[in-house]
Amino acid sequence: MSAVTDAVRVAPSGNPLGQSFRDSMVVAKRNLIRMSRIPEMIIYGLIQPIMFVVLFTYVFGGSMQIGGSTSATDYKNFLMAGIFAQTVTFATASSGAGIADDMHKGLIDRFRSLPMARGAVLTGRTLADLVQTALTLVVLAVVAVLVGWRVGSNGDTNAAKVIASFGLLLLLGYAFTWIGALIGMSVRTPEAATSSGLIWLFPVTFISNAFVDTSHMTPWLRHIAEWNPFSATVQAARVLFANPGQSQSEAWPMQHPVWASLIYSALIIVVFRTLAVRKYRSATA
Repeated sequence: MSAVTDAVRVAPSGNPLGQSFRDSMVVAKRNLIRMSRIPEMIIYGLIQPIMFVVLFTYVFGGSMQIGGSTSATDYKNFLMAGIFAQTVTFATASSGAGIADDMHKGLIDRFRSLPMARGAVLTGRTLADLVQTALTLVVLAVVAVLVGWRVGSNGDTNAAKVIASFGLLLLLGYAFTWIGALIGMSVRTPEAATSSGLIWLFPVTFISNAFVDTSHMTPWLRHIAEWNPFSATVQAARVLFANPGQSQSEAWPMQHPVWASLIYSALIIVVFRTLAVRKYRSATA
């Protein structure tokens, strides 16, 4: 056994949490530098959500009924929280593909030769993806304002609530990137990671309150949509933005969307981070 491999098995000195944090930041910096050198990754990542904003706003805006109103303006304000949430969750596919690509190229094996925390590779990657998602969300918010979206259209809000709503959206996006990380560690190619990532994202985002009022769904589908973690974050964003929301619902996540969003996101992070790091260890053992 080589001296380098032996060094890996020696526990790093100092505080393990501090060591893990430093290692994660190093990996995150590496991924951010890589992203900055491939600007088309960011550009193409912006095109899809902008297309959704334009298409849903101008094609479906006058046909959707929100709270008994078919006003295009009301639907526009209703829609944007769903588009924001869809954007942060669709970043999951690229996250999984990136990790699968690192696995495919043998980069993960190179990280094994370093005396670093085992979970740092995945944590750093997900943090870098979170930064990219935040930049995408900022640009998307500007586009939303340009097409007529306004906060406070259905009540009073303030800057703190608006910031909190974007925080909940980013937290959901970060939680979902851990699902992408697990998928990326479980497949053999980046193409498979992208395909498998999108397969489950479409039903999660469309069987929800993101684009339509769930009161118009059949009862069994409405219950699924109202207990969907994605729906909780969308509803929480609408409440904090003071935008039109869905019809009154007795489901607990719709009654307490902010708390539901926080609980759902925290659970997803805990469960899927544990599974992803375990998969990382077994895949590189």
